[in-house]
Amino acid sequence: MNMKSFVAGLMMAASMLAVSNVAMADEQITLGRTILLGGGDHGAKIPLLICRKTDAIRVKAERDLHLEKIKVTFNNGQTKTIRFYRDLKKNKYTDWRKFAYPRCVKKLEVFGNSDGSKAGVKVLGRKK
Repeated sequence: MNMKSFVAGLMMAASMLAVSNVAMADEQITLGRTILLGGGDHGAKIPLLICRKTDAIRVKAERDLHLEKIKVTFNNGQTKTIRFYRDLKKNKYTDWRKFAYPRCVKKLEVFGNSDGSKAGVKVLGRKK
C-alpha cells in the first residue's frame, strides 16, 4: 500500500512538471538592457554571456526614444539587422519581429537616440 501511494505521488509530480513546461511555451525572456544617449552614430552593445535561443525579438522603451535598428549577432557569426525607425514612448513595446526559425543570439547592438539625456532600452526574446 505504501509503495502504491509513493508511485502515484511520483507520477503526479512528473505530470505536473510536464504540464508546466507546456504552459511556458511562449515565454517572454529578457535578452538584455542598455542605455541610449542623446546622439551619436554608434550602437549600444549588449553582449550576452550565454547564447539565448529565441524565434523573435521586440523592444521595450523605459523612457521616450527614437529607435532606428537592432543588429543581432547569432552563435554561428551571422548577423541580421532589424530596422524599426519609430518613436517609442515610455513603457511601450514594438511589435514582435520574427526570425525564420529559432536562432541562438550571442550579441545585440541597439541604434537610436533618446529624447532627453538618456533612455533605457530592454530587448526581449520569445522562447518557444
